[in-house]
Amino acid sequence: MRGTSARAVIVLCAGLVLGMGHGWWAQGTAAAPLATAATPTTSATGETPGRDGAPMVFVPAGPFLMGVPRGARDGGLDEYPNHEVELDAYYIDTYEVTMGRYERFMRATEHRRPSHGTDLSKTVWPAAGGVPPALAAVPVVNVDWFDARAYCAWAGKRLPTEAEWEKAARGTRDRRFPWGDVEPTRRHLNFNRSWQGAGTLAPVGSYEQGKSPYGAYDMAGNVWEWVADWYQADYYAVSPCCNPQGPPTGVRRVIRSSGWQVETPQVRVFTRIASIPLDRNHSTGFRCAADRENGHGDGQNPLLP
Repeated sequence: MRGTSARAVIVLCAGLVLGMGHGWWAQGTAAAPLATAATPTTSATGETPGRDGAPMVFVPAGPFLMGVPRGARDGGLDEYPNHEVELDAYYIDTYEVTMGRYERFMRATEHRRPSHGTDLSKTVWPAAGGVPPALAAVPVVNVDWFDARAYCAWAGKRLPTEAEWEKAARGTRDRRFPWGDVEPTRRHLNFNRSWQGAGTLAPVGSYEQGKSPYGAYDMAGNVWEWVADWYQADYYAVSPCCNPQGPPTGVRRVIRSSGWQVETPQVRVFTRIASIPLDRNHSTGFRCAADRENGHGDGQNPLLP
């Protein structure tokens, strides 16, 4: 680890980027080569047996490189070392969970209404009545980790692990962004914006050029996303090589992706943020995952709508 002064700079930078109760980043040393693996192609998209009927993409079993790309000089200490991870096959939502789908969950379970934890002026959910058509396709925000977990459980799914999220976003190439290594533009994602109310959020799937190798949309920009794992700064140095589930306990949970407010340096597929599980802000949402046995065989012929 580096000295206290370097760590303080990292903490300050993360706070300036998020400013919403999220945690800090860290930096470290780089890593080992990957065993030969095929480059993924965009998978077919289909409906899942889950209650929400959300389309999912299939991510086949195999290895990928996780963390800051080899040879890169940026990234946080907690995003090193670059290391090979082997995952079983799974499914992940094609899109972030929308307000329209979340409303169905609320009606079925009487779950609480999404609301900003500290500033009600930044609550996106309507104060009365249902979700208007103009907001039905934007990602739900103002939800904490427990809200996200409850929705996925209701849908017959679960939150993705941190490793599952990153593989679905970057594929098996050691790339910086879901679309490759080309610097981000407004053709790729919703980013570098100031808060202007609900209109700051883009309808899910708006950025065809920004989708991941497996066909998942908005894995960068729009909203940050809760994942299942507890946060541990040095977890990459001690995590198991196969199907890592994160530390057994912790204080903060991991969020991945990047939100509408980030600038180019934070639009990286390997960015990790630690967040208080009870935080409900206006830039964090989620998507769900499902085990292969809950999906459609080998992923080549998913159940169609």
